[in-house]
Amino acid sequence: MDIQSLQLTQVDRAVNHVSFSPRPPSGWVQAIRTALGMTTRQLAARVGVGQSTLVALEKSEAHDKITLQSLRRIADALDCDLQYTLVPRSSLKRRVEERAEFVARNRVTRIWHSMLLEDQAPTAEVDEKEISRIKKNLLESRWKQLWD
Repeated sequence: MDIQSLQLTQVDRAVNHVSFSPRPPSGWVQAIRTALGMTTRQLAARVGVGQSTLVALEKSEAHDKITLQSLRRIADALDCDLQYTLVPRSSLKRRVEERAEFVARNRVTRIWHSMLLEDQAPTAEVDEKEISRIKKNLLESRWKQLWD
């Protein structure tokens, strides 16, 4: 197994079992602070900011505007771990294979168009074989060319 495939498999495995509850409408900071019975003034003191700044930070978290640095400081003050994870919507392996198929089809379509202009259009069976061949070559080479 080459390095690309190994990395893909490792990341796919790592994120495959990750699941999170949806963020509360008011944001996690406010939800956890409230569940702990802590006021904004008390949390602000623990974070080392003013109460109005903390209220603004809670609102920014609820609206996807907070920085990771600020969120990490608040998490520490709440005795929480901040876990930052990108969770793919589908398997990364499937995504790479679908992209290779897409690129291969585009290449064959361009070739087919040129051949059609010269009245030499190949059959659908030839197209599928060529797509399969190009896809295989793409998957066996560096994947960076898939994303141009």
